Amino acid sequence: MTWSQALKQFDGYLRLEKSLSPNSVEAYVRDATKLQQFLVFQKLPVGPLQVTTEILREFLTTLQGLGLGATSQARTLSGLKAFFNFLIMEDLLKLDPTDTLEAPKTGRHLPDTLSYPEIEQLLAAIDLSTDDGLRARALLEVMYSSGLRVSELCDLRLSNLYADQGFIKVVGKGNKERLVPIGREALKHLNFYLSGVRGHLDIKSGAEDFVFLSQRGRPLSRITVFTTLKKLAEQAGLRKTISPHTLRHSFATHLIEGGADLRAVQEMLGHASITTTEIYTHLDRDYLRQVITEFHPRS
Repeated sequence: MTWSQALKQFDGYLRLEKSLSPNSVEAYVRDATKLQQFLVFQKLPVGPLQVTTEILREFLTTLQGLGLGATSQARTLSGLKAFFNFLIMEDLLKLDPTDTLEAPKTGRHLPDTLSYPEIEQLLAAIDLSTDDGLRARALLEVMYSSGLRVSELCDLRLSNLYADQGFIKVVGKGNKERLVPIGREALKHLNFYLSGVRGHLDIKSGAEDFVFLSQRGRPLSRITVFTTLKKLAEQAGLRKTISPHTLRHSFATHLIEGGADLRAVQEMLGHASITTTEIYTHLDRDYLRQVITEFHPRS
């Protein structure tokens, strides 16, 4: 049985026999489809009837590496259990590869991602009547829009902004460069900051090309970004432990849960290797822009 056949039959089973809502059907089928995509990216010629427990563990590890939180991982595993239970009910499979897999515990630790309403809550706490507020809104929008590491944000250069094309060039770990789409909301608030705040600073020598600057005209430090986020989280009434990496994880989680495929998110995050197997694949920039436009909440 091919993946195409299995997914089509699974869809029909959920709709006709289980009478699930369209949204639930879409979510379950999407979970199984993500597994198929993972196998393709790993170059594993494995059909739905040959999936092993070890493969599923690698898949869930990959999702975790892409930023998917424990709750979302548990929901994905639930969808996979439904898929393989369907194959067993149809007498196509004898042993359930998900049988010994346990969902990540969600009760012991605070989530490391924010829901989209929480993202909006965080942004709403910013006082846009101040220079610090305009800078904070711009840096949060850019981090969440493009999934940047805090070091990548602090090192972002004016010469690497391609606003007309909707991209920014990011220098990541190992000085590896990548082009990442940036949403319209992020560009709008970035322009507010550049014209309304940065343009009036006394910029120090050597800092002329840095996008985000301190009040003294020097490149913004990572500590300042951490402190800014912590204060905003408190003002917004969010009880979660929030760091710049929280926004990066949220970026990946919201794209994946929205339906974006794994390799697109992988490339935008700059992950050359998520597990021990390198699954980095170059994608056309037009496709990356399409992914952001279609699946990012603030595109």
